Amino acid sequence: MNLKINGNIKSFDDTLMTIEGLVIQLNLLGKRIAIEKNGMIISKSEFQNILLQDGDQLEIVGAVGGG
Repeated sequence: MNLKINGNIKSFDDTLMTIEGLVIQLNLLGKRIAIEKNGMIISKSEFQNILLQDGDQLEIVGAVGGG
């Protein structure tokens, strides 16, 4: 499966993968991130339910703290 993540094409062997599975593969589990899939922001509570499809476009951003 090919996904466009933050403007770059990445290939994955999995043909059935959830957003949560992607987060695990990208070593982002436990980090404060937001994910947009094909122009729609995905709630963190839905990561385990949303299946990815070949060609999906994702934007992944990390939260930055400070003051």
